[in-house]
Formats: sequence, C-alpha cells, structure tokens
Amino acid sequence: MKVAFVTASVSRQAGGLLYAMRPLMKSLNASAGAAVQVLGIEDAHTQESLPEWSELPRVLRRSGPAAFGYAPGMVGALAKSSSDLAHTHGLWMYPSLAVRRWSRSSGRPYLVSPHGMLDPWAVRNARWKKRLAGWAYEHAHLRGAACLHALCDAEAEAIRRYGLRNPVCVIPNGVDLPEPTPDEPPAWASLIPTGGRVLLYLGRLHPKKGLPVLLDGWRLARAAAESGAWRLVIAGWDQGEHQAELVAQVDRAGLRDQVHFVGPQFGADKAASLHRADAFVLPSFSEGLPMTVLEAWAFGLPVLMTSACNLPEGFVDSAALEMTSDPDAVAAALRRLFAMSNAERRAMGERGQRLVADRFTWPSVAEQMLAVYRWVLGQGPMPDSVVLD
Repeated sequence: MKVAFVTASVSRQAGGLLYAMRPLMKSLNASAGAAVQVLGIEDAHTQESLPEWSELPRVLRRSGPAAFGYAPGMVGALAKSSSDLAHTHGLWMYPSLAVRRWSRSSGRPYLVSPHGMLDPWAVRNARWKKRLAGWAYEHAHLRGAACLHALCDAEAEAIRRYGLRNPVCVIPNGVDLPEPTPDEPPAWASLIPTGGRVLLYLGRLHPKKGLPVLLDGWRLARAAAESGAWRLVIAGWDQGEHQAELVAQVDRAGLRDQVHFVGPQFGADKAASLHRADAFVLPSFSEGLPMTVLEAWAFGLPVLMTSACNLPEGFVDSAALEMTSDPDAVAAALRRLFAMSNAERRAMGERGQRLVADRFTWPSVAEQMLAVYRWVLGQGPMPDSVVLD
C-alpha cells in the first residue's frame, strides 16, 4: 500500500514529532507491506535537516503566515502521490485542511496522530487561536478521520474528553537502541568539573516543559547538588525567547556555577550528550509520549519525570523517579537522585533499557501501525490496538 505522511514541518522545528515520524517512516518502508512518502512544508531549518532523512520528503513552499503554514501545492501533491491512505502528524495548521480536502475529493481514508496536541494543557495554551482553527477546519479534520492515533491510554482519554468518537488506536512511539560510545565527548564536557555528575534535560526550551519549576526545585536542592558535585545541563533550542527567561531565573538564584545552557544537540552531538549524562530529567506539564525519555532509557539513564509524560511503565518498573510540577516536589526528587549510589542509578537505568527493548522498538511499532492501515483499508481484521469507544 502507498501511504502519505503529511505534516507541517520535516525539520527540527517540529520538535519531538520529527523524531517519532522519521523512524516510523523508515521502519514501515523496511517492512513488506507499505511504501511511505512524506509531505511537509518548508521552514527556516528544512535544508539543514534533510540529510538526516533516509528517504527525502517532498517539501512544499509556504505562502503567508508561518503560524498557519499554507502550502498551495499540498492538495495537488497528495493527489499525485496516488496514496491509498494519508496519515496526518500534528494539528492546528494547513496540513489538516489539505488532508481533509484530499480525502473528500479522492474518497480515500486518513488517520490523524495528534502527538499530544489534544492534551488538556496543550488545548488551553493559545486557546482562542485553537478554538478558531477548530471551528474553521480542525474539528472537521479530526471527525473525518478513519482512526485517531494515541500514543498512550492517557492520550486516548484526552481524545475522548475533546468530544471525538472515532476509533482510536493506542500505539506508542519507539526508539532506536544506541550506537557504541562515541569517540569524542560532547562539546560542553569541559564545563563539568572532573568527577562531576550531569543531570541532562534535552528538548525544546518551551514553557510547557516545566523548566522554571525545575530551576526552582534545583535552587531548593542546591546544597545536595553541591555535595554530590551535580550539574544541570539544559540542551535544546530556544522557542519564543524562553531561554532568556530561564537564564534570568538562573542569575537571580545564583546558579550559574551549577546550571549550563549548551544549545541544541542533534545526531552525534545528542548521542555524545546522552553518553556523558548520569541521569535525565523531563519536568513537563504536557506530553504525548516523549521521545527523549525513551532515548534516555535506551542509553541506560535513570529518569526523573512527571506523570504528564505519560509513561507510567517507568514508575511501575522502577526505571524513573516521579515528581509533580511543584518546586518542593521537584527538590525532593532531586535529593533522592543525588542520594543514590552509582550502583543504584546504574540499576535504574538498566531497568529502563529492558523496558525499551521489550516494548518500544520501532519495528514493533511499525508492525502495529501497519495492521491499523490494513484494517482501515479493509485488508485485515481490526487490531487489538484499536478501541471503538
């Protein structure tokens, strides 16, 4: 079957969505049952990101405001792709409208992966813009989907709370197991004193990630961090000038000696950063299913995260420490981490590795998604991953 992935961005501007979509495409194309083409819209980072794709996406020119992402050629490109099915990744932009128009004119079905964009926090963020987009095109796009894709049970519940009654398949993201230890340390390694330990955050610098609360918690746990020679490394790209707010917060708290902003990390740089880290943290208010946590577990790192990360398996299997989005709770979780021995942290990371190997590899995810595609196209039975109501 021919499948078209349709999305607003094929670059790092897409955030974690990129790292979910790209390996899924690769794994589906490696299977015997699907040929996937990706259609995206050009943005400021497209050209630098294209070499990371194993098969180049079709990139369409944008016209008008970037926030909407109108690409006049998208509906025509979908028609020329002769796809049996389209799969929208992400919401609230022109690809939603284009896929709906293509489906109505071609009579062919489509799936939608919101990637956490219907979670309550995400819906409340820029609420009036999303209400307008919903009225104009997004509600019709969502309701017209043959199946909606949730990354976890919590996202499936959020989809239902939004008022949608379509079939929902619950299939997680996957992760690639890491390559051997890189030859070179990360570029920021010299910032860490000899024998120093690193708690790593890796991702967008965006308010929903909860970094101000993490910094408040670190301030409260500062003495414990000092006693264990811990440093907080914040790796990621700035969005909406949020980094300036975070740097100002660090300065006010007098944490410049313990908190380091090292910029975005991709490819080999990201792998080197994960290899150098001793633990990983994600204090988010809202996530679909975060790729960065899965990657941290794949690298054998113990994880600190909130329940909003939608990976309860990590708490059940003792691969993660839970914290709430409150500075005192964050400080308590940090102190627990700092008090652990090397052996205890290593054992926690190994449990995360086993969890990833057992449940979150891309070939397994692709096999589940392919079964849903076949069912939508009338080529197979309804998979166990699908919930009708």
